[in-house]
Amino acid sequence: MTFTGAIGALCVLPLRAIIRLCVVLRIHPNTLTLIGGIINIGAAWALAYDRFALAGVVIIVANIFDFIDGKVAHELQLKSPFGAFWDSTVDRFSDLALLTGLIFFYSKLGRSDYMMTAALALIFSAMTSYTRARAESVVQKCKVGFMERPERIVLFIIGAFTNRMAGTLWVILVLSILAVANRIYYPYLVLNHRPLPSRQGWLGFFSRVFFWTDERATLAYDLWVIAILAFVWLTPPDWIGDPRGVRAGPHRPHRFTVLASLVSSPAGARLTRVGLVLEATCHPTRERWPSSCSVRRHTPNKKSSSNCLLQELQE
Repeated sequence: MTFTGAIGALCVLPLRAIIRLCVVLRIHPNTLTLIGGIINIGAAWALAYDRFALAGVVIIVANIFDFIDGKVAHELQLKSPFGAFWDSTVDRFSDLALLTGLIFFYSKLGRSDYMMTAALALIFSAMTSYTRARAESVVQKCKVGFMERPERIVLFIIGAFTNRMAGTLWVILVLSILAVANRIYYPYLVLNHRPLPSRQGWLGFFSRVFFWTDERATLAYDLWVIAILAFVWLTPPDWIGDPRGVRAGPHRPHRFTVLASLVSSPAGARLTRVGLVLEATCHPTRERWPSSCSVRRHTPNKKSSSNCLLQELQE
């Protein structure tokens, strides 16, 4: 058994009791699906308001419901085409909600670059599911591409708990683009009676990596997971301009207050003191002074020196 398979088996153990309880109470699986979707909206809210650790916990709870609904349907013999449709629809809403929460979070920071990254991840995450659904209307099966919903959810959880959400977002975006490309290319090959790319030699190695057809819990899958985790954990946050990962301590903006006492008259003459208070909210990764700040006049205490320049940092 591979290590991802072992982790999956361990995670299933505590869920068996929850599944049995739902079966005893005869909770309808469609209700469990709906509850999971609603809880995911709570996770999106936590992401939007910079409560990433809380979001990680809520995502775990939400996806417990998403995992057990199919098992409960099997135990209660309530599997139906509508149940599968309902589960898939709520899953799409959940995915879109989480990424929308990130877009809102980055918008508050004024990071249009990561707003666009999250928006593209949202688009290609939705297209990953759409292309498979459309492909399977013309071919029998189109289960190609690495980045599917379980991988996205696990990456969201890892990013939330390790403060590496920017790195996980890039992984989700790039591998979702590859998954969409795979799911367009595969029906083209099948419908035109062309062979799948060869897996022999170095060219076959790259073909296997970028045209993903392996199942989960295989050695190839484990190697991809290790590579992804290494990228997320080892890439320095400032290399990718992570709006959040470079911050330490309480995640609050720094307020810089500069008090300047200016002397407008020569020595021996009457002194006119003018105080300027500059207050600005600066991002900790930016060394330059912000382009806009609020300015108000301040008259300093008479005891203050006429030639002083006081710079005070407040957090």
